[in-house]
Amino acid sequence: MAKLPGPLVGPAEIQAMLGVGRSRARQIINQRNFPEPYQTLIGGSVWVRAEVEAWIKKHRQPRPPVSDDEDEPG
Repeated sequence: MAKLPGPLVGPAEIQAMLGVGRSRARQIINQRNFPEPYQTLIGGSVWVRAEVEAWIKKHRQPRPPVSDDEDEPG
């Protein structure tokens, strides 16, 4: 049996990693520069988590932290 390259993620995990909805995650996954799936199964594709994390780090702008006290002067 071949050794896996590390943890795998599916579309739902990628959606959570990106912090976007399902439609936007699908748009991002379909971009030419997004990593290729590690494997495509009947239930859908899976990606190598480290490759997706590297892509996010390179291509996505960090989101500012959400503050609960936005009404208070800073």
